[in-house]
Amino acid sequence: MKVSGFTFVKNAVRYGYPVVESLRSVLPLVDEMIVCAGDSEDETEVLIKSVNDSKIKLVHSVWDKSLTKGGAVLAAETNKALDATCADADWLLYIQADEVLHEKDYALIRQAMEQYKNDTRVDGLLFKYYHFYGSFRYTGDGRSWYTREIRIVRNNKAIRSYRDAQGFRWQNNSKLRVKEIDAHIYHYGWVREPKVMIKKISNFNRLYIPGFDKTPEAQTLQNTAQFDYSGVDTLALFTGTHPAVMQERVAAENWNFERDIEQKKFKNLKHRLLYFLNRQFGWRPFEYRNYIKV
Repeated sequence: MKVSGFTFVKNAVRYGYPVVESLRSVLPLVDEMIVCAGDSEDETEVLIKSVNDSKIKLVHSVWDKSLTKGGAVLAAETNKALDATCADADWLLYIQADEVLHEKDYALIRQAMEQYKNDTRVDGLLFKYYHFYGSFRYTGDGRSWYTREIRIVRNNKAIRSYRDAQGFRWQNNSKLRVKEIDAHIYHYGWVREPKVMIKKISNFNRLYIPGFDKTPEAQTLQNTAQFDYSGVDTLALFTGTHPAVMQERVAAENWNFERDIEQKKFKNLKHRLLYFLNRQFGWRPFEYRNYIKV
């Protein structure tokens, strides 16, 4: 079985992306790791090269500044990386620059790839998620967080990144048929020193909103010293362990964010009821699913 990994990244240093940890967490599972490196304005490429692993193959890219609606440029960069994977791989393992795999899941992931390699009913493998927020000690557990997404797909270039690169679909827009596995993606997109988080949010909005820099929201962010993490609706304490590659970054957390997890800030009664159904019965009615389970 041959596995190619792929990802994309730009300005990882400036915006605090744990791309080194992300790459190191994937390398034990792949035979090659394609990194589509955008036209960064910092030392991102130096950072990637510091991993110093022969499996890593850099592909240079210039981001299309016209793709600023709905994060379309993120899917475009994902597809560039996907298209650079080797032709004879069985599976393609995708990871984003703020996502990390836990070493405890390696055996299970390998087993699933072997098990379904020749099962043509299965287009990909579905992972569960931990979304860390504000601190490495908390995870988002409300309805705004997606609980599962595709991170391994068959090596078929008719499979394309969908919308803002959250998941994948066939190029005719039909959903992939997937098997869910009991492995997690550790997502650190919302854990930054608050000053860095402001910069990251401002940059992210530019990828989604045409002309964002001229909007009132942009002006507000420019006048904000640091990100206010307190506005989230609901959080849970994380009681597990972080991946080994993240231990140094977790230990270096140097800002203070505390949250009483009993404190909830739901928009309305509907949101409170949906949260209750999920917590009590594991039921998430009306949840968006960009895949078909088989």
